[in-house]
This record gives sequence, C-alpha cells and structure tokens, in this order.
Amino acid sequence: MLLLGIDIGTSSIKVAIVDAQTQQIIVTAQYPEEEATIHAPHPGWAEQDPELWWAHAQQAFALCKKKANFQPLDIAAIGIAYQMHGLVLVDKDQQLLRNSIIWCDSRAVALGNEAYDQLGHDYCLSHFLNSPGNFTASKLAWVKENEPECYAKIDKVMLPGDFIAMKLCSSVTTSISALSEGVFWDFQSDTLSDALMAHYGFDRELIPEIKPVFSEHGQVSAASAQLLGLKPGIPVSYKSGDQPNNALSLNVLEPGEVAATAGTSGVIYGVSDQLAYDPQSRVNTFAHVNYTESEKRLGILLCINGTGSMNRWAKSLLAQGSSYNDINTAAKKIAIGAEGLRILPFGNGAERMLNNKIVGGHLENIDFNLHSTPHIFRAVQEGIAFAFRYGLDIMRGNGLQPKVIRAGKANLFLSNLFLEAFVNSTGVPVELYDNDGSVGAALGAGIGAGTYRNSAAAFSNIKPVQLVEPNAGLNYEPVYQDWLQILKSKIN
Repeated sequence: MLLLGIDIGTSSIKVAIVDAQTQQIIVTAQYPEEEATIHAPHPGWAEQDPELWWAHAQQAFALCKKKANFQPLDIAAIGIAYQMHGLVLVDKDQQLLRNSIIWCDSRAVALGNEAYDQLGHDYCLSHFLNSPGNFTASKLAWVKENEPECYAKIDKVMLPGDFIAMKLCSSVTTSISALSEGVFWDFQSDTLSDALMAHYGFDRELIPEIKPVFSEHGQVSAASAQLLGLKPGIPVSYKSGDQPNNALSLNVLEPGEVAATAGTSGVIYGVSDQLAYDPQSRVNTFAHVNYTESEKRLGILLCINGTGSMNRWAKSLLAQGSSYNDINTAAKKIAIGAEGLRILPFGNGAERMLNNKIVGGHLENIDFNLHSTPHIFRAVQEGIAFAFRYGLDIMRGNGLQPKVIRAGKANLFLSNLFLEAFVNSTGVPVELYDNDGSVGAALGAGIGAGTYRNSAAAFSNIKPVQLVEPNAGLNYEPVYQDWLQILKSKIN
C-alpha cells in the first residue's frame, strides 16, 4: 500500500511516494528544477498560474515513475500541502478566472488595514487572532473592488491546495485550518466569520464545503485517474497549508513543539493550546492540522518573505553557473560578521513581522577595497539567520520558549554556514530530519484515510539525522546587535 504526497510550493512542485507500512520514502521528485516564475505586473504584486501548478504536479509524478519501480495502482490515498494564503477563483464550470494572487503579494494591505480599523483591533485579534492584513480574505476584497467583472463570475474561492484537489476529484472543499489562514474564521464562535463576510460584502456561497483536514476531500475522477495512471475513486484524504504540514511532517503537533523551514520564505511555527495572538499581529495564529472544537491546537507562525529567495537572488546575480554548495563553501571562508558587511533580506513584499511594512532589501557598509563576492554570500546567510532571530524574539515575547527547533534537512538548512548562524544567533538547538512537505502530505493522507490509528503512529519510524547545538566559541551576538540597529533605522 502506497501513499502519494503533493506539495504545491512557490518555487516548484514536489511529489513523494511513501510505503504506508514502513513509512519509508520510495521516491521523491520535483518540477521544475529551476525556480518557477512569480509574475509581478506591478511593484509589490505576486501572481502564479494555477494551471501550471497542476501541469508541474503531473511532471513531478511522471519523474517519480521514471526514477523508481512502483505500481501507481498501489497508491491508496493522496495528501496535498500548498503555499499558504493564496487566492484561487473559479467559475461554476470550475474554470480559472484569473491568476492566483499568492502569499507574498502586497496589493491588499490597505484593504486589510482598513478592515482592521473598522472592525476594531481588539475584535480582530480576539476573534481572528490576526489582523486581516494581506491574507486571502483581503485579496478577495481587492478583486471585488478592482475587478468587479471577474468577481461577479466567482462560484468558489479556494486556496492553492483546494485547486489541485479539484483537478484530481472535480469537487471543492475547505477546512477550518484553511479558512483561518485566509482570516475567514471566527475562533470565538468556531464558525465562518459573519462580521468579516459582512464587512467585505462576501456571499457565504463563495466558501466551499468545510471538512476536517484529515478526511475525504473527494475521490479521484476517472479522467484524472487515466491521466496519472491511478486507481479511480481513491481519496484525497488530507489537505494543509505548507507550514502546518511541515510541522506535521516533523511530528510537531503538541503544545510547546516548534518547527522551522527556510525555503523561498522562512518560517518558525510553534504549537499552542491557547487562543493567543501578538498584539501587533507581527506573528500570526492559525488553526493547526489537529485543531478541533474540543481540543484546541493552534499554530503560531512567524514568516519572513525573503529567505531562500534572497539567497537565490544573490546566486543568480553574482554566481551564475555555480552551485549552492559552491557559494556556501566560499562564504564559510569569511569570518563571522563578513568584515562589517550587513544585509537586510526584506525584498519580497510587505513583511508581517515588520508591521506589514515594505522595507526592501539592503546591503550596508560595503567597502569596495575589502568586500568580495564571498563576503556578500556570508552576509546574506547571516542576515537571513538574524531575521529569524528577530522574529523568534517576538514569539518569545508572546510566550513561546522553544528548547529545540525541528527542521527538514533541505534548502538553507543544507548550508553549514546558515545552520551555524541560525543556531548561534537564536541560541536554540536544531534537530534535522530527512523529510519534506511532500512526505508529510503523504503520511497525512494515511492518517486521513485511516491507515494509521493516530498521528503518532504515522511518524513512529521518523528519527532525526543530525543535532546542531550552539557553540559558545562562536559569538554572533555583537554582529546581530549591529544588524538590529540597521533594521531599526529602516523601520522607525
């Protein structure tokens, strides 16, 4: 019995085939190999074509079939993880109405701030646990205000994973976790928010049927089964945003447990059993994958928009033809602090942890006679690690005190330099796992399909492959404090 996991990322689509009994990964693949395009029709905008997600998912699955000998007909359930907060709109014939407005798009910030003021800060924070900001509901409000002809044709509003499930099953569902990440959910009443829907003038019929995260969200249609070589009727039994799913894939499910990722964006995600929120909404609280009305499990999420994207930008600009390993090796030869060079990695839209300000990326203190390309690569990775430290300090101020952070051994966590800067600037050990979002989605499908009796059983064979602890001999604190003063000069 096999499980299929699909992770709809910003840069690429990843697919994993997992043996349900042993939890061993049969094969993984991603497509495209190079980062997928983000369209920016105007400054601060970010869009992608959902049909390309679907095409790339098919390509990634085809690569799996080429790389490993398994029987697609043995796949018994499908799980989907996806980039959070995106807006996907379809008409009554399930045809796309426009490109998806994705997570890092900033066009709806003003509308979200207006809703925050008019509904009341205390009301929004106590009921939504967040400011409406530039989340999915505010993006939908932007379409309503600026593209009325498009809005009039909408049958259902979806998140990216809902769209892929629709392509597989021809049915559309959502979940409490998904609605909370879109800031549609009222945690006080545990219902769709009447106040927010009324404020924006949304019809409740736009919202799909609400299902538990671990449940049947549809059955693979005959057409999709033929296209992919799957058995018709197998369930899509799990759907989750990428960060709750990453936490699931690292078995981060109970209060006090913490996960991190450093892909296109960077995230620290801690689990709480309290309806807690940051008074400035710099970090965000959503329903975790195992949230229920009787047993609250909330994910407290810090997001930094430009982590892997910053590293990719520097590589493409300064080291075309080199590998990430090449630039990591070169950067490691430079001393801590990059001889005074500092970089702020905030060039990917409005940053929630900076109060939704668009700060931009900054390179500070460059000396033409001293600094080389490896200095820049070191300063980039240190700057990203310092952004994590800044956000973690906000989370600490709101009661989260992690003793260890779990992360997949992937993306920036493959860099020994970044790991060193992250661990020694935050002061928190990191456990690394050979796991990723697509594997987590596959195991989530097993939980939703009843293959495993509970979540713990789904991860009984998952063990850490590396532990990285702070080193008292590596003092990043003075460098961080210098970096922090530069950041404060930009945001004050």
